[in-house]
Amino acid sequence: MLQSHLSILEASASRYAAYPLFRTPRLDVRATSQVDAWDIVTYQHFFHDVEATAKFWARTFAFHSIPQKSVVGLWISGSTYLDLLHVYGVSRAGYIPQLFSLRLPNPVVIYELLHKAGAKALIYESAFQANVADSPVPTFICASRDLMDTSEANLPSFSPTTAEEWAFVFHTSGSTSGSPKLVPCSYKWVDSAICKSGQISRPFNIDHQDVTVSMGSICHIGQTFMFLGSLQHGSCVVLPGTNGFSSNELVNMIERCRINRLNQFASFLANHLRNSRTDCKLLESLQSLDEILYSGLPLARDEEEWANSKGIKLRNLFGNTECGAMLLSIGGKGRAASLLQPLPGTSYTFQPIDGATTPGHHSTGRMLELVILADSPDCPDKSLRHKDGHFHTGDLFVEVASGSYISRGRDDDWIKTENSLRCDTKAIEDNTRSSCNHIIRECVVVGIGRPSPAMFVELTDDSFDHEKVRREVIRKTRHFSSRRYLHERITSPHMIIIVAQNTLPRTTTKGNIRRKAVEEQFKAQLDELYASRHSL
Repeated sequence: MLQSHLSILEASASRYAAYPLFRTPRLDVRATSQVDAWDIVTYQHFFHDVEATAKFWARTFAFHSIPQKSVVGLWISGSTYLDLLHVYGVSRAGYIPQLFSLRLPNPVVIYELLHKAGAKALIYESAFQANVADSPVPTFICASRDLMDTSEANLPSFSPTTAEEWAFVFHTSGSTSGSPKLVPCSYKWVDSAICKSGQISRPFNIDHQDVTVSMGSICHIGQTFMFLGSLQHGSCVVLPGTNGFSSNELVNMIERCRINRLNQFASFLANHLRNSRTDCKLLESLQSLDEILYSGLPLARDEEEWANSKGIKLRNLFGNTECGAMLLSIGGKGRAASLLQPLPGTSYTFQPIDGATTPGHHSTGRMLELVILADSPDCPDKSLRHKDGHFHTGDLFVEVASGSYISRGRDDDWIKTENSLRCDTKAIEDNTRSSCNHIIRECVVVGIGRPSPAMFVELTDDSFDHEKVRREVIRKTRHFSSRRYLHERITSPHMIIIVAQNTLPRTTTKGNIRRKAVEEQFKAQLDELYASRHSL
């Protein structure tokens, strides 16, 4: 029998009824950026709140003749307790949540994605009240728990008919052709995610409750996946005020909420590791953790070596939106600690990118693409698979020992930004070249691990006024940028760096600009640019 997020919640609410499930921040009224206390929400309390929220939405949708098993969009931050209530409540009411985070602020794109998913309604945060005036589906404000009247509402019965029935609709974290792709997740997929997250989140000490911190929005697959692991093991999740919390805030949460394991995207973790070189208290706090699980991007080698030398227990979790987690590093202190291995219960293959296959042969040094086979329980929806029936991730690896791999990036033109969301650099470059071909000779988008992308350009004439060129590029590409996620947009002239012709490093054979080489060559300039933007 398949497990689901709802069956796991019900079982855990019974088994761990009085355990803290969430620690939520109560801000100091005198200084809103400071946490005055951390409130506790128990498993039983959350379960009852989810059922009440389900009653509210079931009655609301029934009144508007929206049948069960319809897709319902949720345009929310995904980071608060109320957001979690709505996601799980809408699901418990018998509907399919289609999740949009606030990082996709363009209502036109939201409407297009609702149409593609066949959605029948949209729930939105109050901040978007003015944006949903032209919605093609009925809209409902994201009501707070105390305003939900459930006095005469009934809790509907619901169970999926088949394993292939949709449980959620997520979206790729980057845009293709001006819009993210739908990522439908079936109940079979959710069952697989529960099994995999259960392995990853298994408690270190059964006599003590694990406490971790949310790694992001529930509207994205990372936190959805990790929450399933915490939920089934009776762990507690701290909900920070922001995903990019400071090192001081981290120390505060470790001390006051008794965090013993940290799940965080590599770009945010790297900040803590750098700060720990000069902050003894932070270093001691990181050393005290049973595990630090990072994902999204690889850590820089010097950061990983520093952590290992100081006894900080790191593990790398490799995954994507379509599949959730796929590979986990061995961990420990040995030379093999950082090597990645497929999670048990999956069915993957690593294919040479030239198409050659050699069964049983371990090709040290040869580039291999990770392919999720059709019979793997976490293989994505058929709409996302290759024509051979399998899912080709585009992620490249080298096998350095039998069944152990090192990541070698992606075989495409995507980069991952600071919070591990993907950015289609080629689309930005192509649009810039076509709309600004009278002034731009060549361009390349960079920004791996940065909050947003930046663009280096070579001009058709080096005598052009640089400030005028920057403003012209922003003007010409404004409509294109408006349709993309916030982390994919270049909307400030400061993020356009003009260099002399033939300055950007190129490949010898085809003369293509080498994106990674640009990142490395201009690292100091980029560091200064992003530091100055952050301080504004």
